[in-house]
Amino acid sequence: MQHIAKRDPEKEMRWIWIDKFIEFHSGESAVALKNVTLAEEHLHDHFPGFPVMPESLMIEAMAQTAGILVGEAKKFQEKVILAKIQKAVFFDYVRPGDTIKVHAKIESIVAEAATTSGRITRDDKLIAEIDLMFSHIDQNLAGIEFPQENFVFGSDTSVFESLLRDVLSAVGKESEQD
Repeated sequence: MQHIAKRDPEKEMRWIWIDKFIEFHSGESAVALKNVTLAEEHLHDHFPGFPVMPESLMIEAMAQTAGILVGEAKKFQEKVILAKIQKAVFFDYVRPGDTIKVHAKIESIVAEAATTSGRITRDDKLIAEIDLMFSHIDQNLAGIEFPQENFVFGSDTSVFESLLRDVLSAVGKESEQD
């Protein structure tokens, strides 16, 4: 009998493509920051001598920003998965040393799905426009189980909360002043 080693989700690497949120309006919109550095391994191969952030990773940064916004709107009671890239148009490169802002806005949200619109900017210059559709699934859709390790943000929302630390502390300070 062949033994298959069980994966240990605690030791698996997570690919988080945003560094923190700087704005978060529950159920409406969010803005996240991403600092691009040469410490990111993929930049050494994309492209040698002219490193740029791959467009697919910009889409992933938008999916994470918008997906957290959509998941939080439903208090993370449902899993949120990227269902469709409706639009992805790129206008400029993102290079090491750049800081980009990922702007996401919920256009519609219903029990089954959500649509978002977004744009990525660098110093107020438009880099990309990315519109996405997300599907909501529960823990046991049609008898199918979805393992926690398949999701960046599952029942443990501590990573999400750490990305929101600056926004949450600013909200707390505003509440104290009122």
